[in-house]
Amino acid sequence: MDMSGEYRIKAPRARVWEALNDAETLGACIPGCESVEKVGDDAFIGRAVIALGPVKAKFSGKVTLTDLDPPSSYRLVGEGTGGAAGFGKGGAVVTLTEEDAQTTMLNYTAEAQVGGKLAQIGSRLIQSSAKKIADDFFAKFAARVASEEAAPAD
Repeated sequence: MDMSGEYRIKAPRARVWEALNDAETLGACIPGCESVEKVGDDAFIGRAVIALGPVKAKFSGKVTLTDLDPPSSYRLVGEGTGGAAGFGKGGAVVTLTEEDAQTTMLNYTAEAQVGGKLAQIGSRLIQSSAKKIADDFFAKFAARVASEEAAPAD
């Protein structure tokens, strides 16, 4: 399963990069997130309740960041398990491009594989569910980063 997306964020590229590497920000934006913890300079662990089609399960997983090129891009490699629901693994390349001093274009391309019960529900349903989760995450992320950027400094 492959996905891609593009999101315009009203914040400077350095601020978007910082938010993409902040566990609290990520946890607030990931749909169904129960916890996200940074476990080193280049890794996160977390738990989330995720619904993919008719299958809803609590997933635990780890994401490692590679090919770091701050504040322009990185690659995420991750895998998670959802008990009887199955597992998922994959990766994504995230690229940040500065449109102007206050606007950043975020692009991502991702690939994922699922197994277990998840693999039985059909790739089209999984693809649409995964795309909705990604769109929900990036919509919340863009709104949060833009509102933080617009808030007056203390």
